[in-house]
Amino acid sequence: MPMEAQGASLSGALGSIGWAGAYALAGAMAGAALMLLFAVVLPRIVNRVTPNIDEEKEIARGNRAVAEYFGRVVSAAILGMSIVIAAAVLGGLLAALHG
Repeated sequence: MPMEAQGASLSGALGSIGWAGAYALAGAMAGAALMLLFAVVLPRIVNRVTPNIDEEKEIARGNRAVAEYFGRVVSAAILGMSIVIAAAVLGGLLAALHG
């Protein structure tokens, strides 16, 4: 392989790696912002779905059943959102590396 062809190949590879890094950074920032937003909004949604139960008051009174239910619902939803964000970031990385 001539020296000029190797330089072009290396420059193309470094460009792809640079774009992959940019996509990963952008995806990480967008994912972090979505997770913070989701962590704030989700407890409010659970409170609206269960209008006759004040979860915070029940948890403060020591009602473990409500605490475990609330914790499991919120943590499962946050875990699901994390999986969606990870798939989006991975898609961006693959698009940058193969594009």
